[in-house]
Amino acid sequence: MSDASLRQGYVLGLTSYVLWGLFPFYFKPLESIPALEIIVQRVLGCALVGGLLLLWWRHPGWWRELRNHPKRLMALSASGFLIGFNWTLYVWAVTHERMIEASLGYYINPLVNVLLGLLLLGERLRRLQWLAVALAALGVALQVWQFGAVPWVSLGLALSFGFYALIRKQAQVSALPGLVVETWLMVPVALIWWLGFSDGPTRTLELWLSPLGLWLAGAGVVTLVPLLCFAAAARMLPLSTLGFLQYIAPTLVLLAAVMVYDEPFDLEHGLAFVCIWVALVVFSYDSWQWLQRQRASKRTAG
Repeated sequence: MSDASLRQGYVLGLTSYVLWGLFPFYFKPLESIPALEIIVQRVLGCALVGGLLLLWWRHPGWWRELRNHPKRLMALSASGFLIGFNWTLYVWAVTHERMIEASLGYYINPLVNVLLGLLLLGERLRRLQWLAVALAALGVALQVWQFGAVPWVSLGLALSFGFYALIRKQAQVSALPGLVVETWLMVPVALIWWLGFSDGPTRTLELWLSPLGLWLAGAGVVTLVPLLCFAAAARMLPLSTLGFLQYIAPTLVLLAAVMVYDEPFDLEHGLAFVCIWVALVVFSYDSWQWLQRQRASKRTAG
């Protein structure tokens, strides 16, 4: 791969993770609107903008592929449910002063992916990966012990996105068509709930004539841009590089929670995070070592 492609990949990867890390600054001003109503508008906006992009950036044969493989469509239904749940929980956390828990969830997510590979795909863990998983489990256990409750926001975000990634990996559908189909499958449910059961501010003309309404209307574009940047970066960068970049987003969320929105971060929080951070260092070091060995073996074979 050329240096120009690698540089472009770095820029796109950094853009996607930085934007995800800055999401609290977008959704925090919407805290007066219930999380479910925000997600409805996010789904509708994402479906509309994604559909237009799909018409512009042609993906020949994507619908025929889905029609010929109905299991992929069923998989996208499941992944659509999971990403909808993930979006809702994340927005709820941001608008209810739970951003620290949200950042912890996305720190845990890579280790959840490892566990899912072990339990569901028959993958084997190396020694350092077992150590990383054990340290992450210790961090979660510390949260339970210190606060007397399961960190359900963190675990909910990590597990929902972990299973989402697992399903999308097996569905073999391109990023943009997959996202568009997922969101369009969510549209009927979103509309039924919004038109039949919601009586919140998004049902009033007053909101849509205000700056807050315009801000809310942009949620679909805000959702799509980092996803598209990530999809492009994933084709240009080594997996190990993406693995390191993915920690940018939860770090920015944590910094925003503590330094901008004054969420409490004391010694009890710190101990749990230290366990997770050490686990990620161990996990990343093991991944780097494994890739070095793979490259060495290829050079020897060549």
